[in-house]
Amino acid sequence: MIENIHVSGFSDEISSDFIEQLEHVTKLGMSYISIRGVDKRNINDYTIEEINDYVKPTLEKYKVSISSIGSPIGKVFIDDEEGFIKQKEDLHRLCEIANILGTKYIRIFSFYIPKDEGADAYRDNVISKLKEYVAIAAKYDVILLHENEKDIFGDTDVRCLEILKGVNSSYFKAIFDFANFVQVNVETLPAYKLLESEIVYIHIKDAVFDLNENVLCGTGDGNIKEILKDLISKGYQGFLTLEPHLVMFDSLQDLELEAAEDVIKADKAKDGAEGYQMQYDALLEILKEIEGEI
Repeated sequence: MIENIHVSGFSDEISSDFIEQLEHVTKLGMSYISIRGVDKRNINDYTIEEINDYVKPTLEKYKVSISSIGSPIGKVFIDDEEGFIKQKEDLHRLCEIANILGTKYIRIFSFYIPKDEGADAYRDNVISKLKEYVAIAAKYDVILLHENEKDIFGDTDVRCLEILKGVNSSYFKAIFDFANFVQVNVETLPAYKLLESEIVYIHIKDAVFDLNENVLCGTGDGNIKEILKDLISKGYQGFLTLEPHLVMFDSLQDLELEAAEDVIKADKAKDGAEGYQMQYDALLEILKEIEGEI
């Protein structure tokens, strides 16, 4: 493995059962996960007491650490004021959880935008609300990572840059998700160059333009190897987080605004564990090739 590069992953794609997740990742030799779904509940639904009494001791038992918290913060419509207020309350608890679990990163989003209206009209409101999230995170010394995803304001590279520059905080940085850019018809190489200075975390997920669906990393239009090679050659140190999306899994429908079948049109592995291992093996092969070239 390349020095200071750590492979993590959304282990709830393996199974909804937390123990099964941890057993599988440790068998693969992994020591990090991005925590999202735990025993059929989103991490956002856990109390501090449950984290201290169950989640943390279980992670310690399996010697697994947390690379990031895969939160749903920012997955509300921009004009849903009640939802926004609740999410600010949730974020306080999630920041506490991040501190307890020893991670400095929480993944967030930049609000769903009504489809019949142009996103640009909401720019100032989006940035203002993101600043409120960031002010909360700063109190806990936690960094909020924005994931580019379809249907939210920050789905394109240009709008991602607008909010990153607009918020302008060391507590608000970028995740680069290859597949998500492909799925909104954004070429990943120019997107990477545009956002390079703000990227501190990587999601390993690939997709193809013509089918608009997820595929095994390195086999789609995400330019994963080329971008990772450039990042690593420039000194990137951090996480590469598997998010295979190769088979249907329990919490997927909760994550997508549209039907899950639009994301995964056919299971590409027999189950979540196999899909996760396929993605892991494919990433290791890419990293091996990169190591031989730099």
